[in-house]
Amino acid sequence: IEELKRTKEIIEEIQAELTHAGIPFDPDVEIGTMIEVPSAAVIADLLAEEVDFFSIGTNDLIQYALAIDRINEHVSYLYEPLHPAILRMLRMIVEAAHSHGIPVSVCGEMAGEELYTLVLLGLGVDQLSMTPLSIPRVKQIIRESTIEAARGVAEACMTLSTAAEIERFVADEMATLFPEHFMRPPERPLPTRSSTSENLVVENP
Repeated sequence: IEELKRTKEIIEEIQAELTHAGIPFDPDVEIGTMIEVPSAAVIADLLAEEVDFFSIGTNDLIQYALAIDRINEHVSYLYEPLHPAILRMLRMIVEAAHSHGIPVSVCGEMAGEELYTLVLLGLGVDQLSMTPLSIPRVKQIIRESTIEAARGVAEACMTLSTAAEIERFVADEMATLFPEHFMRPPERPLPTRSSTSENLVVENP
């Protein structure tokens, strides 16, 4: 919070200098903050009072929240975007932002993976930032769905207690809603999971 407030002070000082020098500039500069570590997520309500928007960096947030090195092949299978703790953290951030009237975007691999699109939109995320390659697939999912369906998927996820349960539910739900895009996963015991996971700016209606 201290660094953020100081940054805003510096911007105001620079604007005052430009005004004094008669140099034209746009005074309406939006200031946002990245939410990439659990400590920022926990004080999202305080940060929301100081900024105009949030951008959630899911790659780092998931890694630090779960204490998992996602590029270490020995533990990368534990990197779980649909872990209950992650979903609750995302919802907490979104609720804090919206209660202060500011939008939330999500960037990182999670934003560009179409398997997670309805979950993120259902949690209230306003925008998804992704690589150009991912845009057509995610855009198609959004066009073929509704915000009500997305909210239903997200709410159902919040009732489940393990990442394995949530992953299976989301995979089954997406295969049901979009059979031409997703294959239903084979039946297997919930505790078993692969050591690799698929990588899963569109606006929330």
